[in-house]
Amino acid sequence: MTTPRAATALLLFAALASGCVRSYRAEPPLTFQDFPYTSLQGPAWPLKRLALSKTAQAHQLATVPEVAYVELNPEGQRTLVFIHGLGSYLKFWRYQLDTFAAQGYRVIAVDLPGYGKSDKPATFPYTMEAMADAVRELVLALGVDRPVLVGHSMGGQTALSYAIRYPEEPAALVLTSPAGFEKFTWKEKAWFKRVFSTVLIKSSPEYGIWGSVRQSNFSRWRPELEWLIEERVRVVSSPEFDAYAYANVRTVHGLSQNDFVRDSLGHIQAPTIIVFGEDDRLIPNPFLHGGRAREIMEYGHAGIRGSQLVGLERCGHSVQLDCPEEYNAAVSAFLAKLPAPATEPAPAPVP
Repeated sequence: MTTPRAATALLLFAALASGCVRSYRAEPPLTFQDFPYTSLQGPAWPLKRLALSKTAQAHQLATVPEVAYVELNPEGQRTLVFIHGLGSYLKFWRYQLDTFAAQGYRVIAVDLPGYGKSDKPATFPYTMEAMADAVRELVLALGVDRPVLVGHSMGGQTALSYAIRYPEEPAALVLTSPAGFEKFTWKEKAWFKRVFSTVLIKSSPEYGIWGSVRQSNFSRWRPELEWLIEERVRVVSSPEFDAYAYANVRTVHGLSQNDFVRDSLGHIQAPTIIVFGEDDRLIPNPFLHGGRAREIMEYGHAGIRGSQLVGLERCGHSVQLDCPEEYNAAVSAFLAKLPAPATEPAPAPVP
């Protein structure tokens, strides 16, 4: 098994092998609230917050956490709900939110509990079922009927949990390099608990961050994506970072407990597309299994009736950022084939 020290060494090697990189260590610290949530054109997205009172009650939380979210084009008839992956936040959908809003969709993107600008309570369970509860409470609070759940990695497993437990609610699933399909033995689940710790996350050197973000997630890295590195390096000094690191550790444990999802794929009723990068270096887990992402994605494809499987060549794990044009085209084509959303009958004319 790979130790935390060995894992960090591998990340360091990957960063060094990629050549010289810019350092952000000398830049002023950032807080999560400082992160600019903006479109590619520059304007800031309207950020809102929602208190998760029902989720807090269901999971017996001492306090009611709030989640941050963005909503664009609220008049759109069909609603897309974007759910980010592990260690990230809603800005990871930067190439999608404005694009799909411009196509006429109502677009909602959420920072899950523990991430981005949302609260990071230590008492939150950080299981995918609890994450799905948070997303569902947001959906219901905003009056969304039959949402299309668009989830990346951890967000994909969250969407799967949502669709399995409430099969009649989602109109469709867009699973983007989703977690949840890979099988882990009890020994491998124990390995996750040993390897991942807040100390490991907080002590990652800057070169290690370059390696973990650039090498592990991308196949077509571009300089315009350096905000991913900058924000991660500069936020480590934030008082909120300890809570964020703890949320990551707890979430990794929750992700590994995926037997419920793996064994329940047949309960999904919503039309589903699975979009992934053929050069994904994170799925399957490179330290435990190795192999090709397609093998894992084919398991999910076989388990979800009528699903569509799309592998994008020369694209990595964060496929929506790595290959945004191909990704958006595949998702747009899928959405165009969905039945039109039900609308309220027009009122009878007044005599």
